[in-house]
Amino acid sequence: MGKSSKVNQSDASDFLLLGFSEQPGEQPLLFGIFLGMYLITMVGNLLIILVISSDAHLHTPMYFFLANLSLTDACFTSASIPKMLANIHTHNQTISYSGCLTQLYFLLMFGGLDNCLLAVMAYDRYVAICQPLHYSIAMSPQLCALMLCMCWVLTNCPALMHTLLLTRVAFCAHTAIPHFYCDPSALLKLACSDTSINELMIITMGLMFLAIPLMLIVFSYIRISSAVLGIPSPGGRWKAFSTCGSHLTVVLLFYGSLMGVYLLPPSTHSAERESRAAILYMIVIPMLNPFIYSLRNRDMKEALSKLFGGGKAVFLV
Repeated sequence: MGKSSKVNQSDASDFLLLGFSEQPGEQPLLFGIFLGMYLITMVGNLLIILVISSDAHLHTPMYFFLANLSLTDACFTSASIPKMLANIHTHNQTISYSGCLTQLYFLLMFGGLDNCLLAVMAYDRYVAICQPLHYSIAMSPQLCALMLCMCWVLTNCPALMHTLLLTRVAFCAHTAIPHFYCDPSALLKLACSDTSINELMIITMGLMFLAIPLMLIVFSYIRISSAVLGIPSPGGRWKAFSTCGSHLTVVLLFYGSLMGVYLLPPSTHSAERESRAAILYMIVIPMLNPFIYSLRNRDMKEALSKLFGGGKAVFLV
């Protein structure tokens, strides 16, 4: 293949993020919608962190991981949406080569961390319901901190390795990505060099970040369901399972949006469909998480009321 048909990593200057609509009249509306969603996402998740850190009654493993999940959601959304908003506002669809790889790294890292934290939170609920007498030992502050550190390491290393492997890929002259962010699969479709190692890395990360955490979550809820059904009184069953309601809702929304696209037959895939799914799990679900955890949680409602002097946190409670 001739030199004119490909661009190596040192010559590649930018990519085009095609986004959603190229109609000029729709750009202000899209900008307003996504800016509003992004601001709600940031305020809601940062508020969850503030409430948990300021209320001593919420200094428990469950809320410790919830605060970290909120921080992860805020960072995950911030990895792509500000750039998308800037591109819409300036009518400039470009992203630099280094910017694309940087964005990809943070999307992979925080996306993987989101999955790991959901799995750890499912384990926390499993221990609380199925092994309550061992809860203080199994979920001690030291072990919680260790699990959090493991989540960071397990997501950071593969994300960094995948990003570094992409620097060895030569891209063709056509560098248009049919998404609003640097999607790893879309990037590999633009390659003019061998990408077998990169494709293997994507499969490996899919197993690490999606399949294994989902299996742990399913296993935890099977055990939880078995334990809850063994409780004789209906009130006791409801009280036990209600502690999992918020987490289970978030899990169903998050993995449901992913499966709704990526488990469909390849013939049904389209850039538009994948972009809509990405909006769902990159913006909509992180935006909804604070509402889900506050609306369905009495402790969070009480903490919000204390923080705002009682009754002022109406928009969340």
